[in-house]
This record gives sequence, structure tokens and C-alpha cells, in this order.
Amino acid sequence: MPKMLHTGQVIIDLVMAVEKLPQVGGDVLAQSAGFEAGGGFNVMAAAVRNGLPVVYLGRHGTGRFGDLARDAMNAEGIHIGISAPAQRDTGLCVALTDASAERSFISYIGAEGEVTEADLNSVAAEAGDYVYLSGYSLLHEGKAQALLDWTLALPASISVVFDPGPLVESPDSPLMQALLPRIDVWTSNSLEARRFTGAEEISVALDRLAEFLPSEVLMVVRDGPQGCWVQQAGERRHVAGFAVNAVDSNGAGDAHAGVFVAGLAQGLSAFDAARRANAAAALAVTRWGPATAPQSAEVDALISAG
Repeated sequence: MPKMLHTGQVIIDLVMAVEKLPQVGGDVLAQSAGFEAGGGFNVMAAAVRNGLPVVYLGRHGTGRFGDLARDAMNAEGIHIGISAPAQRDTGLCVALTDASAERSFISYIGAEGEVTEADLNSVAAEAGDYVYLSGYSLLHEGKAQALLDWTLALPASISVVFDPGPLVESPDSPLMQALLPRIDVWTSNSLEARRFTGAEEISVALDRLAEFLPSEVLMVVRDGPQGCWVQQAGERRHVAGFAVNAVDSNGAGDAHAGVFVAGLAQGLSAFDAARRANAAAALAVTRWGPATAPQSAEVDALISAG
């Protein structure tokens, strides 16, 4: 069976629920707080819980947070491809979720911000596998070029999935210009797609993405509770979402991405994979925390009920 090789960053989230964010210089009391594995862990956990084997091809650190990251990955059955920890600790993200279920992040990058081609070659990528790239990785000087060189050397039989994240804001950087022709699957939310393309509407963003990316690229753009848009080879389709009572949007997009790739790896059509991903994201927002993707059976149940 194919596997996912995730080249992003596993960090530790300090997750806090607040009524509202404080003003500058202010203070608020949190209703809850806890340390959870986050970042790329959320996508990997979603994929594993939905039947896709996953290898983490990122660095992990020496110290308290590195231990938490490894424990979480081991508990999910995620294979840690780079065996030796780095000399510095894994990074930390403060994730604040307010009463509207929106979240705000402050991140500090640790060991996961560095990688070498030798690290990436420690696990063989095989025909049919999916290599998952995060836009965050392109922002780290100790990682970006090695990751790009390794990705561009992959054979065409391996699908490259790109998630731009919130910080890659245009296609104009040399790294993005080199990577764009190698992307097979684009996954993002609507804000990220619109920011990347300079468009005000999702339809225009999809049109512009099609100009930047290879002709056969599969694009999925999430549209919150409304579901997502799927486009490939000029054919565009809206996939409806599921009505739920959201309490925390943290990790919902990651749940969507992980379950979508799992569906593709299992031979589903893009539409059916997107429907499962919509269901997973809907369930994820009903739960507190970053890695709240459901198991495959829960996705099945929601789709059957809908």
C-alpha cells in the first residue's frame, strides 16, 4: 500500500482556550490549557487514523518537547524516519482559541527547522507514495534548499502534495518558482489560495492557480463550513460540507488534508476523497485541541447520517 512521507514540522502546541484575546499589554484568564503535539502531527494523525501509513521525515529534538513529539507519534503508529534526535529541542507554538472558535498562533521553531538531503533519503520513497510538503518548510533556512533539491529529484511516480499554509503569500520566490512545476496535489483553505494568487474570490483563485501549476494538478480549496472546491484539468466541482456546532477550528484544515490524501491513496475519486475530508473536518471542529481528526469509522458514520 502507498504511504505518506511527511516532510513538515512536528512541534508542541501549548493550547489555551480563552473568551477573547487580550489587548496589547492586557491579560485574560484561560478556561483550559495543555501541551499537545501539533503542526505536521495533525495531518499525519488524520491520515493514519484513516488507513494510510505515514512516515515523519522531519527532525525532532533533544529535550522535553522532543520527548512529547516522539511519544505522540509513537502512540499514533507514525514511523519516525530520522532516528537520531537533533541537539536542540523541538519547537513550541502557543495556540489560542477564542469563543468564536477561531485560533491565533505564536510559534518558535526548534530542531524541526533543519534537515539535510541525507536525512530525507533515510527512508525510500516508492512508486505510488505521497510526499507531503508544508509551506512552512520553505521559510526555514536550515531546511528549504535541501528539501527542494530532494523533492525535485523524486521520480514522477511519487505524488507531491503541497500545503502552502498561511505564510507563503505568493508564487514569486525562487523556491516557489522551482517547486510549482513538481506539485501534483494542492491543498489549502480559501484565504491561503486567495492570498497566494491575489484574488478576492475562490473561483478567481482557482483560475489563477491553474495558470501557475501543471495542467493535470489536483486542487482542493477548503471553504469552511461550506465544504471545499475540487478542480482538475479544467473541471471544477463544489463538495458540500456538514452542519455541526463548532467549538475549536484548530487542526480542522489538517484533518481535511490528511483524510483527503488517505482517500486518494486508497483509490477514491477526488470527489469521494473530498467528501470524506469534509466529514473529518466537520467532526474535528466539534472537539477541543489540535489533533482532533476522527477515525475512519466515525467519518463513515457521519457520511451515512448525512
